[in-house]
Amino acid sequence: MSENLNLSDLKLESYTLENGLRVVLNPDTSIPVVSIAVYYDVGSRNEKEGRTGFAHLFEHMMFQGSENVGKAEHFQFIMKAGGTMNGTTSSERTNYFETLPANQLPLGLWLESDRMRTLAVTQENLDNQLEAVKEEKRLRYDNQPYGQIFDLLISMMYKNFANAHSTIGSMKDLDAATVEDCQEFFRVYYAPNNAVLVLSGAFETDTAKELIDKYFSSIKSQANPPELDVSEPEEVAETYKKYEDKLAPLPAFLMGWKIPPRRTKEHYALYLAGKLLYDGESSRLYQKLVKGEESVTQLFGFTDERRGPSGIMIGAIPKPEKDLDKIRENIINEIKDLADNGPTDEEMQKLHNQLINDEVRSRQSSSARSKAIAEYTLYDGDPNLVNNEINELLEITPEEIKSAVGKYLNTENRSLLDIVPINQN
Repeated sequence: MSENLNLSDLKLESYTLENGLRVVLNPDTSIPVVSIAVYYDVGSRNEKEGRTGFAHLFEHMMFQGSENVGKAEHFQFIMKAGGTMNGTTSSERTNYFETLPANQLPLGLWLESDRMRTLAVTQENLDNQLEAVKEEKRLRYDNQPYGQIFDLLISMMYKNFANAHSTIGSMKDLDAATVEDCQEFFRVYYAPNNAVLVLSGAFETDTAKELIDKYFSSIKSQANPPELDVSEPEEVAETYKKYEDKLAPLPAFLMGWKIPPRRTKEHYALYLAGKLLYDGESSRLYQKLVKGEESVTQLFGFTDERRGPSGIMIGAIPKPEKDLDKIRENIINEIKDLADNGPTDEEMQKLHNQLINDEVRSRQSSSARSKAIAEYTLYDGDPNLVNNEINELLEITPEEIKSAVGKYLNTENRSLLDIVPINQN
């Protein structure tokens, strides 16, 4: 079973400035807004031992002012112009994005160029943002029930340090950060030749090009960042760990499997298998554990998509008095069934409907378009994948899903993290 989605291709024009900044333009005048996405090719995978958390720290630092923009003024400029904005960090990249009324495009480009050129990497700003990051770590990870379990599972799945450490970093490493470290990190990774700029929305192409040239072309390029090795052995780093969580009200567990890198056939097949297993109320595990047995208070699963070896994680928090081992056995049995029998025709049709619906919805948002285009440009060097990847997913067969699940998920090569409330045995 395969089918192609006949959507009109997004109009794209890509080019590179002399300083190496890759630019992609996606004009669309249907709504009078414009979205800007700037993606830097730096994430936690680029960090060295003893210097973790720098990529995420810089997500914060980039809002602390530059030559012509004061501390926190970036937010104020955007909001006063009627726009929205944010930034995020992952293992793979750090991104910054804003959506503005179309006539505010010059403002957005000026703001992004000013911090790319002259970010204020000072001791005062570093101290200020180190405290902000440490407070975020305390609130989101250290002082939350189950707050550290995903980072723990990642450290069990991956052996290569580039893949195995958390994006938030360690308190010890953050405390050891110097302003000189940060200035060097900015010089190496926040150079135009290590970045992608995407515009999507209502703009006139020639005007946009003139503005991009005006604001970005004089920013100096730097030597390319160090080569990166993210390779992994097939086996997981650690198969079992018990973690005592003093804040957890109930026991829980997480399981993780290594899978091939993004944009491979097997990765696509496993991504689709994940959707069948745990994505949404009609998924197999939701129907079995939440609706059927009513044995769990929370079921979670997602694909950890990376340019290198990637992962799938599945876990659950059971209802009180429910048997954790039985719940885990049911998950493993459902994986085994998918490996033995593959998805049904009905499940494949549901998958295709879901993929097509998601694709149509994402194309209606200039922000979603700009981010997708930027990701394909940064990771793959091909912005046109925004038009093509949906068909690659739709072409995955039931047999390919069955085979990939049998090879990568229906196996003892997995990491199991048991979370035990500290007052229980």
